[in-house]
Amino acid sequence: MAQSLTSHRPGLAIALKLSSVLLFAVMSALIKASSDAVPPGEAVFFRSLFAIPVILIWIAARGELRSGLVTERPMMHFWRGVIGTSSMGLIFAGLGLLPLPEVTAIDYATPMLVLVLAAVMLGEKIRLIRISAVVIGMVGVLIMLWPRLGSTTADSAATLGAMLILGATALKALVQIHIRRMVETERTSAIVFYFSSTAALLALLTIPFGWVMPDALTATQLVMAGLVGGGAQILLTSSYRFAPASMLTPYEYSSMLFAILIGFLWFDEAPTLIMLAGAALVIAGNVLVAWREHQLGLTRAKVRAVSDPKG
Repeated sequence: MAQSLTSHRPGLAIALKLSSVLLFAVMSALIKASSDAVPPGEAVFFRSLFAIPVILIWIAARGELRSGLVTERPMMHFWRGVIGTSSMGLIFAGLGLLPLPEVTAIDYATPMLVLVLAAVMLGEKIRLIRISAVVIGMVGVLIMLWPRLGSTTADSAATLGAMLILGATALKALVQIHIRRMVETERTSAIVFYFSSTAALLALLTIPFGWVMPDALTATQLVMAGLVGGGAQILLTSSYRFAPASMLTPYEYSSMLFAILIGFLWFDEAPTLIMLAGAALVIAGNVLVAWREHQLGLTRAKVRAVSDPKG
């Protein structure tokens, strides 16, 4: 029954997907706007804590408030939280050092790294087409990173930011591999809820490293980041109930348009031609992977629906 509904509501799925991508871009902008005032660990706390009420309302609306939070493997949620929280912290730190479009572009490397980790950790076979896609994507990443790494005059803060985002991307790929195992026994609602809860608790461990009392504007931005991020996660999850992941994957790259627009209007940032060229190659590699997975029937909608996009 659910599968029939999925195949007949692609328009709704696309609308939900695009809305989630836009909200994630807004969330990143809110975190970036507050990055000069609060440390990354504090931003992770607000982002995670204020997403929880939104997630609980969503779970209750689905009638899963009692059954949806039952877990058979609590330690898997813990380790998913540790890895995901680390990735979120690195992304939030990088947002304060790099233009928003550049952060978005580097983050596109995640699916490439998922393929590599799946082959190494899960024994999945990747053949010529997907190997070629990984190579294309990695060349794109190197093109984007080269101005940060290949010049003696490169800004040290921006170089650090690029490394932080690249590290976050690797951890996000590891999270997706971990979730592939979790979905065998755990509900989507449990994975989403326990991640936000674990992330909020783990973020408290960073208090000794310099938390501050935010002013009214900064506090509002942080609270809104949590609410918007929680809403974006729900829209993303819901989109995969109405269409397969292979169909929705290309719409993920609308985030570059949103990032460029928000970056220009809010932060007076403009993407460079080198960054756009590298991003184009990474997107091409990802689209090739999506096409190949569609051909093979290897859609992973459930995994992507509960993954940790941009924190």
